[in-house]
Amino acid sequence: MRRVSQGAVALLLAAGLAGTGLTSAQAATTTQATAQAGDIAARLDAVPGMEVTEKPSTIPGQRWFWLTYRQPVDHRKPSGRWFEQRIMLQHVSTDRPTVFYTSGYHTPETMFTAEPTALVNGNQVSMEYRYFSPSRPEPADWRKDTIWQAATDQHRIIEALDRIYTGKWITTGASKGGMTAVYHKRFYPDDVDGSVVYVAPNDVRNQDDRAYDAFFETVGSPECNAHVKALAREFLKRRPAMLERFAAAAKENGWTFEILRTPDRAFENSVMDFEWAFWQYSLESDCADLPAATASDDEIYAALDAVSGLSFYTDQGLEPYVPYYYQAGTQLGWPKPEFRNLRPLLRHESSYQPRTYVPRDIPMRFDHGRAMRDIDRWVRGNAEHMLFVYGENDPWGAEPFRLGKGARDSDVYVAPGQNHSARLIARLPAEQRADAESDVRRWAGVQDEPRTLRTGPAADDPLQTQRPRL
Repeated sequence: MRRVSQGAVALLLAAGLAGTGLTSAQAATTTQATAQAGDIAARLDAVPGMEVTEKPSTIPGQRWFWLTYRQPVDHRKPSGRWFEQRIMLQHVSTDRPTVFYTSGYHTPETMFTAEPTALVNGNQVSMEYRYFSPSRPEPADWRKDTIWQAATDQHRIIEALDRIYTGKWITTGASKGGMTAVYHKRFYPDDVDGSVVYVAPNDVRNQDDRAYDAFFETVGSPECNAHVKALAREFLKRRPAMLERFAAAAKENGWTFEILRTPDRAFENSVMDFEWAFWQYSLESDCADLPAATASDDEIYAALDAVSGLSFYTDQGLEPYVPYYYQAGTQLGWPKPEFRNLRPLLRHESSYQPRTYVPRDIPMRFDHGRAMRDIDRWVRGNAEHMLFVYGENDPWGAEPFRLGKGARDSDVYVAPGQNHSARLIARLPAEQRADAESDVRRWAGVQDEPRTLRTGPAADDPLQTQRPRL
């Protein structure tokens, strides 16, 4: 049985009042609005395998639908097992462009406007990545958590909604969401008319991480760089004091360590992440807020917690992101910088890899980079209507996507001084910004004015609060 939308109930009440005290013109307007408003809900509800629930909208001029769509667990066996995938839809008009936003993780449960959506004044579809709860088959066959299966999820959603939304389609996403947009474009290049990809890593040579080492040697000013490195080393020098505070926080919050096995391994992984996390989400100017290496134990611990987020290295922090670490350890690859600055104080350096973050009862085998080499070749030789934006000081940009001779009508931009939050064309220099915005609007076939950008960090960036290593 399909759920009755809250919007439908409200419309029924409005229709019931049409004959009580309204003028004929008002009644006609109400009836017309009711028919038009009810039409999109009915059309969505008519899509085979889709269930529709309307939620109260927080953005004027838009309606908000929570959808679930029945997807095959294995698209190569469409008549086999299936699961329900969660989709958020912000509806403006069926003839406007539609922006397909991918976070690569859970889908935000709040309304927000991705930058391309504002630029084209369009509808917005947000897809929850397969295997992120609740969009997970039960029991989970983890072998189907692949980039092709996820791209085909997206392809089927676009096929289903393209019959309703007749305007141009643009895909977008940041970080793993940007990677998701690229992978979909590689496998289904004719699905959409353009892609806007923010801060998307391209770890095409998993065994060669020299680019990351070079980044950490040169990022920021020499003074700030040295300060961050000194603090990371200081955490390890004060291991007993740090572990004492970590254990107290774990007891207070009920944190456990089955995945990483011990608080010591969890603590050390947070320290190995410290430099990365600082440059990922902080600016050069934030260096002044870091404590001196001679500060008290409490100040030192607070800095580690504020930058790395110690709660993330617990079972409670890691469990929601197991699908990502599974993919990193089987297809995506992972960065493994040299921790020369931290030796010989490290005890668990070999644990700095995705296998450590996935429960041991889930089998994993890395494909030795085959999937990423295929993606990289395709982007260099076939990218069309693709726009990439990176932050100059973002460690994930150390191995970016690059365009080759076969690329057409595509560009790569770097926002000066920005970090992993450089997920806005608006942060580019003025001339580059104008060119990029013009390209997106041309791909979408629009000429009217963009609408106001309405977005929140927690909605548009699930990493900002949880901070996994991608």
